[in-house]
Amino acid sequence: MHNTVKNLLDIQNNIKVNLNKFNIDSSPNIIAVSKTFKIDTILPLIEYGHSDYGENKVQEAVEKWTEIKKINPKIKLHMIGKLQTNKVKFAVQLFDYIHSVDNKKLAKKIADEQSKVNKKIKIFLQVNIGGENQKSGVNKNELMELVSYCKEIDLDLIGLMCIPPLNIDPVGYFVEMNKLNKEFGFTELSMGMSSDFITAVKYSATYIRIGSSIFGPRS
Repeated sequence: MHNTVKNLLDIQNNIKVNLNKFNIDSSPNIIAVSKTFKIDTILPLIEYGHSDYGENKVQEAVEKWTEIKKINPKIKLHMIGKLQTNKVKFAVQLFDYIHSVDNKKLAKKIADEQSKVNKKIKIFLQVNIGGENQKSGVNKNELMELVSYCKEIDLDLIGLMCIPPLNIDPVGYFVEMNKLNKEFGFTELSMGMSSDFITAVKYSATYIRIGSSIFGPRS
């Protein structure tokens, strides 16, 4: 068994054990964050049957995934990085989910481009839950306005996403995200990475984004 598959199975088992502890019924979707890794490294996971992959650069994703997705229609590709409006056209054609929508201009561009190709992308709004100046994401005080706008322009809004501040216990941020997500009536919540995914699952994450724990450290 390839290391990446073994790592994925270890993560799934770890989650299963903790779901029992937390008394949670449904298991989260694991997005294998494949950004910067070559397709040869990712292929064992694809062959095993894993379907969700995360990329943060449109050009890299287009080069890596265009042909693979034609052969493997079950693959779901997640845009988890900052999306520039000038790359939206290409992102809409390739990705199934966008986790990083944080402003009206980007939302409108996605709505325009997906209508041209008759496709509905599933959208998460990225919340800057720690109020960090250097980080992308909508301020939580402006979230209601952005949610309303996205609904107005008929985006398929399914939930919220966050990346908590580094080196700080994420529990408080995950609790707040879970509360916000419920207040807006969303069913999906994208949060948790290699270092904190078990905590994220405890607070109702339905999509977790895991890179290094599956693929190893990036070179």
